Amino acid sequence: MSSFLLRRASAVASGARSFSTSSPRSLAKVTIIGNLADTPELHTTGNGRQIVRYALASNSGPRENRVTSWFRVTYFAPEGPRRDFVLSLPKGSTIYVEGDATVNTYQDANGQTRSNLSIVQRSLELLKRSNHPDAQSNEQAHNASESAA
Repeated sequence: MSSFLLRRASAVASGARSFSTSSPRSLAKVTIIGNLADTPELHTTGNGRQIVRYALASNSGPRENRVTSWFRVTYFAPEGPRRDFVLSLPKGSTIYVEGDATVNTYQDANGQTRSNLSIVQRSLELLKRSNHPDAQSNEQAHNASESAA
């Protein structure tokens, strides 16, 4: 093979391996599998935008020494079936969440510097719907409000 063709073939091969032609950016993603601490709630921000918030509990470690980590998740969902689906999930449901993560630093009322992890949901998959007694009454109330609308 001529050196020209060899260089050309290697240039094509290296270009085919690149993931993106755009410039690199910093990125922080998180994946969590856990149980809903309560039914997700709809909140309105100061500028009138509606968001869904929920807490997720994830366990790790050996069975006799389990540690539970709690995560607060925010979902900026427009009105529609996706948002309705998330709002209908009962307490205790096991979900898989992918989201963007940021760490925010702030001063508390005592002047102490604090940090918290902010997670914005990008995708959610229901792994197991809860049979929790509160979950059934919440689901019945949600279905009743949908049929009344």
